[in-house]
Amino acid sequence: MITRKSPSELEKMRRSGLLVYSVLQELARMVQVGVTTHELEVVAEKMIRDAGARPAFKGYYVPAAGCKYPYVLCTSVNHEIIHGLPSTKRVLKAGDIVKIDTGVELNGYFGDSAITVPVGEISDSLKKLLQVTQESLELAIAQVKVGNRLFDVSGTVEKHVVTNGFSVVREFVGHGIGTKLHEEPQVPNYVDRQHENPRLKEGMVFAIEPMVNEGKPGSRVLSDKWTAVTTDGRCSAHFEHVVAVTDKGPWVLTRP
Repeated sequence: MITRKSPSELEKMRRSGLLVYSVLQELARMVQVGVTTHELEVVAEKMIRDAGARPAFKGYYVPAAGCKYPYVLCTSVNHEIIHGLPSTKRVLKAGDIVKIDTGVELNGYFGDSAITVPVGEISDSLKKLLQVTQESLELAIAQVKVGNRLFDVSGTVEKHVVTNGFSVVREFVGHGIGTKLHEEPQVPNYVDRQHENPRLKEGMVFAIEPMVNEGKPGSRVLSDKWTAVTTDGRCSAHFEHVVAVTDKGPWVLTRP
């Protein structure tokens, strides 16, 4: 069942979303050659706890992994798609791209967002990958309006990505969000008739998160039980926003 949020609930989610935004903006400023993904983790946790919030990912149990996620951030570099583990040994190098994904719980409501950040100068092909992924998210957000269906959102991502010569990850999808980090419905980045296709109504809230591969769409999970990588070793990009359906159109809760 899809839970619709009241205006007061959306305001609470907005506060969570803006905290996530501020954390990601600070981490993006930190990204440079020589920084470790663990350094990003330390700053993120301090910012979240200093704001009186709880890190949403740390301690989150995932049945597929059979354990709780141990970090505040997911930091996925280059061919790592999502759920990369922060590490003192993972040093960012020139030409890398790093996906930073985090969430918070503040006053009982969740925010969740992700960005992909270049490390120094990156190749033109990677610039295009980041641009197309971000564009696909913005185009999808524009479809979040009363009367549309979920596949209007999903299909918009898929069409833009494929038209530009990239592929959409199929094993991982977006989700509803509110008083839980993951709520109904699933929000795929492609049209799959096996998924439900509800009509969008005021108060619905979705975490829309295109995960786009430079090469083929395949993914696999490493032996650490968390890190998902591309099967062909080529790079992947990831952007995410939480978006509410309102009578005035889409309201992105995770940016000013």
